Amino acid sequence: MKIPDKIKTNCPFCNKHLLHNVKINRKGKESSMSKGRRKYIEVKKGYGGSPRCPKKPNFKIGKRTLLLLECTGCKKKHQRLFSSRTKKTVEVK
Repeated sequence: MKIPDKIKTNCPFCNKHLLHNVKINRKGKESSMSKGRRKYIEVKKGYGGSPRCPKKPNFKIGKRTLLLLECTGCKKKHQRLFSSRTKKTVEVK
């Protein structure tokens, strides 16, 4: 996905319209001891069947992109979520 490196937008902390550095905020690696992973392993042991049975696959075409914007003035970060799902190119206003 292509997004610009810098966007000129409003900062909610210093309340000014300044340049912001842009990064795509992605999910981190899931821990092997997280609650969902422990539950999945526990259900898989017995006769309960598969906990994630693919009965009716319902796939999303693209995810909604979450941007992490860092203000060049006060160096604080805030997020912006796109309302539409993304394709190859994204227009950032």
